Amino acid sequence: MAKRLTTFSKFLITLLVVAGVYFGFTQLQKSGVLGGGSDSGSTGSTGSTSSNSGSNLSGDDVIRIGVVTWGGYAGGQYFNEGFEANTKSRFYEDYGLKVEFVLNDDVDNSLNAWKNGDLDLHWYTIDAFPTIVNGLKDFNPVVVWQADWSRGGDAIVARRGIRSVEDLRGKKIAVAQLTPSHSFLLWLLDAGGLTVDDVQLVEVGNAIDAASAFKSQQVDAAVVWSPDDEECLKAVTGSTVLESTKSASNIIADIFFAKEEFVRNNRDKLEKLYEGWMRGAAEINNSQTSKNKAIDILTSGLGVPREFAETAINNVRLVTHGDNENFFGLNPDFKGVTGENLYLRMAKEYQKLGLTEANIPSWRQISYPQFVQQANLTGENNAAEATKEFSTVSDNEGAEKEAIATKRVSINFRTGEYQLDENAKYIIDLEFVDIAKAFGNARIRIEGNTDNVGNRASNVRLSKQRAQSVADYLVSEHGMDPNRFIIIGNGPDDPVADNTTDAGKAKNRRTDFELVRE
Repeated sequence: MAKRLTTFSKFLITLLVVAGVYFGFTQLQKSGVLGGGSDSGSTGSTGSTSSNSGSNLSGDDVIRIGVVTWGGYAGGQYFNEGFEANTKSRFYEDYGLKVEFVLNDDVDNSLNAWKNGDLDLHWYTIDAFPTIVNGLKDFNPVVVWQADWSRGGDAIVARRGIRSVEDLRGKKIAVAQLTPSHSFLLWLLDAGGLTVDDVQLVEVGNAIDAASAFKSQQVDAAVVWSPDDEECLKAVTGSTVLESTKSASNIIADIFFAKEEFVRNNRDKLEKLYEGWMRGAAEINNSQTSKNKAIDILTSGLGVPREFAETAINNVRLVTHGDNENFFGLNPDFKGVTGENLYLRMAKEYQKLGLTEANIPSWRQISYPQFVQQANLTGENNAAEATKEFSTVSDNEGAEKEAIATKRVSINFRTGEYQLDENAKYIIDLEFVDIAKAFGNARIRIEGNTDNVGNRASNVRLSKQRAQSVADYLVSEHGMDPNRFIIIGNGPDDPVADNTTDAGKAKNRRTDFELVRE
C-alpha cells in the first residue's frame, strides 16, 4: 500500500524540480541556444551591449578587450560595429577577427580578469602605468598602441576665489591617488611652482568620488572627469574649471597592453586589430557622419544618454597611425611628447613621493612598437595631429591675460647681456620645456625680471630682450609656435624678494613662465 507524501516531502520535490529547470535554462543560455551570448569570464563587469543587428559570435578565438566608460576607445568600437563580437563587424568582414569589448568600471576587478586570461588586451594610461606595472610583472605586460589623448575629459574644479595654482596653496584638493587624476594634479602643481607639500590632498577612491566631495563642499578643489566638471559648477556657486586637458593636452594618454606571450602567439591578429582600429579612428576624426555613428555605438555600448556619449567622444583626441608613430618615438622629426617621456617622468614623480618602487621596468622593456612599425597606413587621414597654431596678440592684450600658473626660474645672464649660454639652456630644458609641451594648447607668457641695480629704463629693455631670447630658443630648438609666446619685460618693477640683500636681488633676477587663459 502506497504511503501518502508528507508536506515536507512535497516541498523538497518541488525545490528539486525548480532547480533542475533553472540549471537547464542556464546551460541553454550559455550555449547560445537562447541568445544569451558567451560568457566573458570577467566578474563584476557592468556588461556590454551592441548597436549592431548582426549575429553574435563566440568561441575561444574571440579577442576580448577590457575597457571603461570613456570615449577614447571609440575607434575600435566603431570599427567593430558595437561592443560584442558580431558578423557585421568590419574586423570580422575585413580581417576575419572576432572582437569583443568588455566594459568594467571596477579597474582592479578588470585587471584581475586580464591576469586570469579572461581578457586579452587591457586599457590604462601611460602616465599611471608605472603605478601598476610591477604588480603585473609576472605576466610581462607590453604596451602595443595608444588609443587617445584626453582633451577635456579630465578637469580640476575649484571653489570661488581660486583662480590660479598659487591660490591652491594650503587648500584641500580631492584626488584619486595613483590614477591619471593624480598625474594631472602633479603636473599642474609643478607648472605653478608648487608641490604636494604645499596643499592638502584628500584621497578618494575615484574621480566620481572627488566630484561628490567637491559638490558637498568638503574640499576646495577636486580633480574630476567630464561631464562631472559641469555638474560641479552647477552645484557650487561661483566655482570654476581651473584647468582641463583641453589645454593640458599631452599629459593623459590611454594605451592598450597585453601579455608578451599573447602578443608573440597572436602577432598576425594584433597587426590586423591595430590597423582596423586606426582606420576607425581616422574615419571618426574626418567625418561627422562617422562620428555620429560612433556616438550611437557608445550610447548603446556604455549604456549612457546620447548627450553623455557625445561629450565623451568630443573630449578626447582619437589618435591615428601617425600619432602612434610619434608616441613610440618612430618619427625622428617629432619634438612633442612621447610615451617614453610620460612614462619615465611620472615614474620618477611617484617614486619621489614614495608611492611606487624604484625598480620599475624600462620603457624598452614595456613598449612593443612593432605593430605601429609594420602598419601600412598612409594618406592625410592617417597623419599625425598638427600642432596648434596660435594667433598673434598685442603686447597690451598679452599683458592683461590672467595667469593660471606661474613658475619662477633663475636663469643666469652675464651682466648687461641677454644671450643664453649652454647652462641657461640646460636650466630651461630642465625646468620648463616638459611643462610647455605637456600643456601644448596653452599660451605662454614669458616675463623677464631684474633687480634694482642700474637704470630702470635699461633694465626694462634688457629684461624684455632676455625673455625674447628664451622664447627664440624654445622656437628654434623645440619647434614651438612663435605666436604662442607673450613677451614681457618688467625690469625691476615686479620684485619677489628684498632688493636690499644679495640673496633678494638674486631671486629678483629671474624669468617667469606663465600659462595664461585665452
